[in-house]
Amino acid sequence: MVSSNRQERGARLGAGERTLSMARVDLVRSGAQRVALAATAIVAGLYLLIAVAVVLIVTHNLTANVDGTLSKWLTAMATQRGGPSRGYQGPPGGPRFDAPVLWWTFHPDGNYADSSTEAANINLPAPYNRIQAPQTITVSGTDIRVMGGLTSDDWTVVGQSMNSVYQARGNLIQAELLLGPVLLIVVFLGALAIGRRVASPIEQARQRQMDFTANASHELRTPLAVIQAQTSLALAQDRDAGWYQGAFTRVNEESLRMRHLVDELLWLARFEALPRSGKAEPVDVGVLAQQAVDRFAAVAEARHQQLNVRVSGDSHVIAASPEWLDHLVGVLLDNACKYTPEQGSIDVRVAVDGNRIKLVVDDSGPGIPADQRGQIFDRFRRATEQPGGAGLGLAIADAVVQATNGRWEVGGSAAGGASMAVTWPRLLARASATRTVSSETPPLARLDA
Repeated sequence: MVSSNRQERGARLGAGERTLSMARVDLVRSGAQRVALAATAIVAGLYLLIAVAVVLIVTHNLTANVDGTLSKWLTAMATQRGGPSRGYQGPPGGPRFDAPVLWWTFHPDGNYADSSTEAANINLPAPYNRIQAPQTITVSGTDIRVMGGLTSDDWTVVGQSMNSVYQARGNLIQAELLLGPVLLIVVFLGALAIGRRVASPIEQARQRQMDFTANASHELRTPLAVIQAQTSLALAQDRDAGWYQGAFTRVNEESLRMRHLVDELLWLARFEALPRSGKAEPVDVGVLAQQAVDRFAAVAEARHQQLNVRVSGDSHVIAASPEWLDHLVGVLLDNACKYTPEQGSIDVRVAVDGNRIKLVVDDSGPGIPADQRGQIFDRFRRATEQPGGAGLGLAIADAVVQATNGRWEVGGSAAGGASMAVTWPRLLARASATRTVSSETPPLARLDA
């Protein structure tokens, strides 16, 4: 019945975790999309301003080139004695653009004198003597850039079609219209990828905090429910002394469970608040392992378990905090004693592995399934249904290993149980003074010693 309830609870938690995971993904995705849309809108606005400015600048420069061509023609025609005549080819070099240069000449009395072949059938829409500075006029639906001035005694008007300028401007606008969407798509996808990469760790940290709070509340709710039930039954009616003794025993067990959970939560919170670089010092792992085994000898003897320690090699010095390492070894030994059956064995080994120091704790318990070894370090995650513990021990141990530059090696022991190994970079120097940890002081209380 208990196993069935736990399976149902596990199924509910699994469904809840999947729902939270989907919600977290949706939140990160929607946030990244909003950031990408905002970035794309800003780039689109800037691109529009730049595109318009480029079109205006290019149009102005091309028109200025046309004006320069017209000015050269007027200057060259003024040097012609008697003025230009039909068939005049213009100054050396010719016009820059393919459109031919048109010209008309008028006598001082206003009568028409001559024109270029292309302008013979084109009548100016404005009086010739009003055309001086460069301006654009429309003739038969075609825009012509014109300029006027004296050539000898006559007044000459030169002009050139603006079609080449308009065609260049149209090509530029078309290129900008083709390039704009591609640029905006690239900006959107890039901003989306960056937004997801930036938002994902923040959202994961926030979600971990929420999950941590929810799991801690759930773990505290169970012992509180038991205590409340026992006290309610005790207050409902008079009971005999034996019943009260049993009720108080259960209340005491649940209170101890709550105290242990709160202590682990406080230790983990204080550990995460401390800097990672201020407590490292040379410490001998072999000495700490021997001290931890001495403390757990009575626990193993009470459970009829064999607890052995073997330290091989000469120096097992690493750079870490003695308090953190002592708590790590304590967690590993506590789990090994808890899950190893009576008459079972627990072996602790410390050895030199190349340029690293290796600590191994093997037991003869049920072991850890291979598909669950990557999840045992998650907070409130337990790989067995055996009662005891809240699933914080290995999470704390993993935090210590990560903070001390260690690496986990999780596998199976020769006795069929679990094998928990940690390796650290080895220090060549010996520990100047390895701090001795008192067995009377629980590791949780020594975090900020």
